[in-house]
Amino acid sequence: MSDSNLDEVLVLIPARMASTRLPGKPLADICGLPMIVQVAMRAKEAAIGRVVVAVDDQQVFDAVSAAGFDVVMTSSDHQSGSDRIFEALTKVDPDGKAKFIVNVQGDLPTIDPQTVRAALRPLENEAVDIGTLTTEIDDEDDKSAPHIVKIVGSPVSDTRLHALYFTRATAPHGKGPLYHHIGLYAYRRAALERFVSLGPSTLERRESLEQLRALEAGMRIDVEIVDTVPLGVDTPADLEKARRILSARTG
Repeated sequence: MSDSNLDEVLVLIPARMASTRLPGKPLADICGLPMIVQVAMRAKEAAIGRVVVAVDDQQVFDAVSAAGFDVVMTSSDHQSGSDRIFEALTKVDPDGKAKFIVNVQGDLPTIDPQTVRAALRPLENEAVDIGTLTTEIDDEDDKSAPHIVKIVGSPVSDTRLHALYFTRATAPHGKGPLYHHIGLYAYRRAALERFVSLGPSTLERRESLEQLRALEAGMRIDVEIVDTVPLGVDTPADLEKARRILSARTG
């Protein structure tokens, strides 16, 4: 998107306090700042639009606010990040000024701002409802790992795929690259409104992949190919790795 679209883009960062593997994850210290603040900083550095953090806990709300970022309180009952960002959207932009919503996960403190920007590129095609990201899988073990979500897509350019399916299985069969889905999304506002109004779909339940709901409803998802998978912080070991990465960047 060009600079003229900055007022039409809203970056929403959902943050849940509950985490079984890393309790209190949004407030975990990384180089002197809570992790959720580090994520908000990366999103701001992307310079694509207003950044708002959607939280479900007063401590997280206060930490984000103290760091100078916009923050909104949302329900603790949401089952998914998309539900949380939709509630946040209705609260912070009730007049519908934002035409594009970028959902950046709240556990990506080291994400490259250029990666955040890349999620918007598929929406340059007016036929696309949702944009997301992928990178080619190099590790042989990852090709068969069920926790690595693969994209089955048809190429539309050297850097973009039209998503046909998402799966935890090894797919597609045969010679050729396999692609690792990166769960960062850019929605047209109408697409997000439609998506959250739909109930969980058959394949969504079977694969435990929310994005299949959109495909089953006939929505178009295009996928921008990027160089690397951003580090998602889910465990204490991930947290230490994130600390090392950001410490090295800041010297």
